[in-house]
Amino acid sequence: MMTAGQLRAARALLGIDQRTLAELAGLSVPTIQRMEKSDGVVRGNVDSLMKLIEALEVAGVALIADGPDGGRGVRLKAAPPADDQAP
Repeated sequence: MMTAGQLRAARALLGIDQRTLAELAGLSVPTIQRMEKSDGVVRGNVDSLMKLIEALEVAGVALIADGPDGGRGVRLKAAPPADDQAP
């Protein structure tokens, strides 16, 4: 599950607008707008939610679930290590 706050924070971390996120996820801008206006957990059909989560993960965002160390959040994934053996 993802909250509307996590969705907005993920977009902010990536520095993208709703239109760009919609294109990355294969969704419409109004769908992204509705999701961001959700109260608490993002509402939408399962297919749309999965597309959104996958697009954020591919773009480099990790969703953080509630846990013993704190609440929900988002962070950028670590960049892959540089290949020191490249020609």
